[in-house]
Amino acid sequence: MTDPGQQNFPYTTNNAGIPVESDEHSLTVGPDGPILLQDHYLIEKMAQFNRERVPERVVHAKGGGAYGTFEVTGDVSQFTKADLFQPGKRCGMLARFSTVAGEQGSPDTWRDPRGFALKFYTEHGNYDLVGNNTPVFFVRDPQKFQDFIRSQKRHPATGLRSNDMQWDFWTLSPETAHMVTWLMGDRGVPKTWRHMNGYSSHTYLWVNGGGEKFWVKYHIKTDQGVEFYTQREADELAGLDADKHRRDLYESIAAGDAPTWTVHVQVMPFAEAADYRFNPFDLTKVWPHADYPLIEVGKMTLNRNPDDFFVHIEQAAFAPSNLVPGIGPSPDKMLLGRLFSYPDTHRYRIGPNFAQLPPNRPHVPVYSYAKDGPMRYEPNRVGAVYAPNSHGGPAADTDRFGEPAGWYAEGEMVREAYRLRPDDDDFGQAGTLVREVLDDAARERLVSNVSQHLLDGVTAPVLDRAFQYWRNVDQNIGDRIAETVGRG
Repeated sequence: MTDPGQQNFPYTTNNAGIPVESDEHSLTVGPDGPILLQDHYLIEKMAQFNRERVPERVVHAKGGGAYGTFEVTGDVSQFTKADLFQPGKRCGMLARFSTVAGEQGSPDTWRDPRGFALKFYTEHGNYDLVGNNTPVFFVRDPQKFQDFIRSQKRHPATGLRSNDMQWDFWTLSPETAHMVTWLMGDRGVPKTWRHMNGYSSHTYLWVNGGGEKFWVKYHIKTDQGVEFYTQREADELAGLDADKHRRDLYESIAAGDAPTWTVHVQVMPFAEAADYRFNPFDLTKVWPHADYPLIEVGKMTLNRNPDDFFVHIEQAAFAPSNLVPGIGPSPDKMLLGRLFSYPDTHRYRIGPNFAQLPPNRPHVPVYSYAKDGPMRYEPNRVGAVYAPNSHGGPAADTDRFGEPAGWYAEGEMVREAYRLRPDDDDFGQAGTLVREVLDDAARERLVSNVSQHLLDGVTAPVLDRAFQYWRNVDQNIGDRIAETVGRG
């Protein structure tokens, strides 16, 4: 990568490419006189500076990323006709990693889930996969998402982060237990972005060339190994290097140490979802690997740093609604809500033509009937700007791409939770994680992490609910937390 600071530029220009007279002095009436309004270069610089920041993301504000490649190494063509997953295929991609609750300037090592967003530049347009470094999430219905995020942000009266707000929401929302167990464990503070896994968390629909349908979950496993910081190490780093993760990724790639991940999927035959013991579309649940083992798909490599962080990372816009032929959504309520929410956020934050910006621009021609709007700079290729038309404009090609990847649903309109399955409850999988996945040392760190968090400003009755919350996850863990906090 060329360092912009090392290039030789002949002269400074304004934004229109016109040479400027001075980089240091404003136009004045004599050397001691007032500044003149016709100093258009000064006005341009001040106006540009005043508008230098776009609104930060409400969620996932602090992050970083890089470009790379995805190469298929397995054969999953029996499950999907999606072009990017066919044997021997290779495409460019962009990844962005982030914390969830912190603002732009927040430390990278705060305990928080990490966003894991991927954009694949395929022959059929962009395919976006948004997820986290955990296989589950806090809530299962988009009705509660806004409230969850606000409980993790700053208190409206004090302007401070509030553990009391967090535990108040969590203990009143038992479906959070599985995710909170992941968050309070070792995965809550990864050592670097290179040393964490990514998961779709959501369930997606795959359709093969014969029209057969399958449900899938993505698992993106780090080839560097999963590593983490203890709470004490993370707290120290927050003060020493708030940009630890952002710096690590950039410097590793710059040094030629390109991180890689192996992409896997779990595949469930379409008909099995109806009677599976867990609701396969519930974002707070996992599919046990014993039921649906991992199948290798390909290799993801990040090997190119952006030459301008703002252009390529801050303006990157990932949307789960970007689904290419062969891939569709599932009845996951959170996913269906995000199909609207993500692109709507981008329209507000960076404008209705955000898809024309460099990181979001498809690597294939766009033949869209969208037109005009602020900051549009690519001409419309379709000629006639309406459909249908008699002037050779594009038309949908159902024969080529097939019917939309979907499913059949029926029933009365209701506002209800998912129907319960035989093994469905809010605390069961969290308890399995504690007892069967974590070792003794990891359980000890979990107790310590939760106890320290509860001791920092959590008040009754929230504190009492928190003890019962953990006893519902695991009686022994709950008792140890209560004893450590001093309320046993």
